[in-house]
Amino acid sequence: MRYRVKALRPGVGVSALTLEALDETEVRARLQREGLQVISVAAARAAWLRPRARFPLLLFTQELIALLDAGLTLSEALETLAEKEHRAESRQLIERLLASMREGRPFSAALAAQDAFPPLYAATVRAAESTGDLSPALARYVSYQSQIDTVKKKVVSAAIYPMLLIAVGTLVVAFLLGYVVPRFATVYADTGRDLPWMSQMLLRWGQAVDSHGGLIALAALALGGGLVLALAQPASRAALTRLAWRVPALGERLRTFDLARFYRSLGMLLSGGIPIVSALGMVSGLLSAQLRVGATTAMEAMRRGQSISTAFALGDLTTPVAARLLRVGEKSGRMGEMMERIAVFHDEEMARWVDWFTRLFEPLLMVFIGLVIGSIVVLLYMPIFELAGSLE
Repeated sequence: MRYRVKALRPGVGVSALTLEALDETEVRARLQREGLQVISVAAARAAWLRPRARFPLLLFTQELIALLDAGLTLSEALETLAEKEHRAESRQLIERLLASMREGRPFSAALAAQDAFPPLYAATVRAAESTGDLSPALARYVSYQSQIDTVKKKVVSAAIYPMLLIAVGTLVVAFLLGYVVPRFATVYADTGRDLPWMSQMLLRWGQAVDSHGGLIALAALALGGGLVLALAQPASRAALTRLAWRVPALGERLRTFDLARFYRSLGMLLSGGIPIVSALGMVSGLLSAQLRVGATTAMEAMRRGQSISTAFALGDLTTPVAARLLRVGEKSGRMGEMMERIAVFHDEEMARWVDWFTRLFEPLLMVFIGLVIGSIVVLLYMPIFELAGSLE
């Protein structure tokens, strides 16, 4: 569930944050571990209740990198971006960043106070402020986000055709049950012949639609609206996610996808110079509820002096490949690079699985839809076949 939080950060001031958590208690505990004093916590409204244009974060970051590389200072670069911005919301957001910086706040604190910037973005900038390499740090974030978006696009692209099949199949079945079957029911009502049991059930449905079509349509709309409202609730989505995680094959793939994003985020922060325990606390919010407890276990183990590979194993945050590469990273000292390699490996594994699954699922879905539509048609025409047989 998403929560909107106002918290006091020592030496920085009040920050507005949006966090994913199971409940308010988890939100408060996480912020207290990060040294923030919670002022208020409120459940965020569903996105469709607060429609607004999204801030073009990647475009803003790429333009900022270009201006910084051209020799402009950060304030000059932000002023230039504000002047050229056509959308009032985006221009006002950049102006708020400038106002915060003129008050003496660091750039990372100004970013953290705005909902448009993810906590990981602000953490990346905060790490760069200590080393002075803001432009390379922003470039790493752009690369990170582009890779995350690429994986998401692959999954969405693979889901488009099956969803289209389901939508078309549902419309065809609805047309048959809502229009064709009632017409056949009227024709067969006067024949006086005994019909097969399945045909009788289908035709009784047609008679019910013919007599109470309006009520059935209203009930269907109410059911559809109820499902949409239920899916808009964070608790319902969380329950569906928990159910999906319990499915053996699907749950393992969801875990792999979660871990790939987790390792990529962690590797980016480590490459930026953030200590492993602090970085783990920053990215633990990216994990699903099923793995978030493991991140806390891993942090506690590292505070006790355990190695990264051992701590991650205790928190169930590894796969066989990840465990080996983590041990290699510990020996070589290039842990950030190793975590990026782990993420790339699991992203490729996920892409192969999605490709295999869609190749198998699409024909099975077509066969299922064909069987449903064909069964309805055969049951409708079965009495005609019997009549034709009796005439012979």
